[in-house]
Amino acid sequence: MLSQADRASWMKDAACKGTDPGLFFPENGDTSATNPAKMICQGCVVREVCLEYALSEGIEDGIWGGECARERRRIKGRMRQQTHSRMLSGGLQSRDAPTLPLGGSGAA
Repeated sequence: MLSQADRASWMKDAACKGTDPGLFFPENGDTSATNPAKMICQGCVVREVCLEYALSEGIEDGIWGGECARERRRIKGRMRQQTHSRMLSGGLQSRDAPTLPLGGSGAA
């Protein structure tokens, strides 16, 4: 989990800073409305940190790190599956963390 200071640090570098927040929270799950936000995220220098933040905080709404809520649920599922597989094979140590699979849906 990021501290308030760490969060403020990466957020100030976000490509979405100063844009209309409504772009990142489309109404009624309109997936075509997510494209403008995803385009902004695509070239953002803090995209991965943003996505990690949303995943670690359990944020369920909006576009974070270029991924919508449905895409983030898929990522979390893959991370859980990866962790479970590593535990079963005896390869998971306490210092190990699941890797973050970006862009699994082909969306930016």
